[in-house]
Amino acid sequence: MSRWLGTLFHLTPVVAAASAASIVGLVMTREVIDVESMASSSNDLGNYLQTVGGIYAVLLAFVVYVVWGQFNEARGYVEREAAALVDLHRIASGLASGPQKQIQDGLTEYLDAILADEWSAMAKNDEATIERVGQRLDRVWLAIHRYRPSDECEQTIYGEVIARYNDLADLRTSRLTSARFRIPMNMRILLYAGALIVVGSIYLIWIPKWWVHATVTGALGGAIAHILYLIADLDNPFDGQFQVDKAAYLRARRSFERNKHLLDDAACA
Repeated sequence: MSRWLGTLFHLTPVVAAASAASIVGLVMTREVIDVESMASSSNDLGNYLQTVGGIYAVLLAFVVYVVWGQFNEARGYVEREAAALVDLHRIASGLASGPQKQIQDGLTEYLDAILADEWSAMAKNDEATIERVGQRLDRVWLAIHRYRPSDECEQTIYGEVIARYNDLADLRTSRLTSARFRIPMNMRILLYAGALIVVGSIYLIWIPKWWVHATVTGALGGAIAHILYLIADLDNPFDGQFQVDKAAYLRARRSFERNKHLLDDAACA
């Protein structure tokens, strides 16, 4: 199933249910309250709804902007980490065969562990699995640390290896930080409470034709539900219908196979 079909499949019931619930709430309100008697207060209620609706619209826009920005940051960290993996794997080809194999095999194991285990662990905040994957990268550092360059050429390559490893470790930390960040609970409560207040306020507005009132209420409820669904989906960049793609890591894995020995020991002969 393509991404847009999957999103449509999951989003449609949410929007439809929210619209239906909004209309049911309108029916119940009209049974309990004589909305027609409030027609004389329509102007005051309209000003109130305009104020509340404007504040809530600004809040929604702000949260969407924040979660979208964080999603793009997470995607950027993934792309850059994959590039750093390829660079380190390629530069390590210039080292002696023993350390070269240890470093490249360690990078391969680390990348395979990200794809197989850590990706789903980030979505679930499974710190134990994330820690185990991180230990694979630590073993790469041990292989780098034990290596002793024998001449100036190897020293130059070794310096590049250390620099690229540090870049890789920093990008891993940034990726994991972006995976752990979530909208605070107080903000979530404000978002959902605001939705109830705005939709509930529509019930008090007197609109003579029932079908017009129901259409406006259902459309507003569905639109707000759509935005809240988008916020909830983007809030976890490694889970849900709209998530960061693994493609960068898969390309890096294929690059490992193509470029295992771009340099050889003779490079420093």
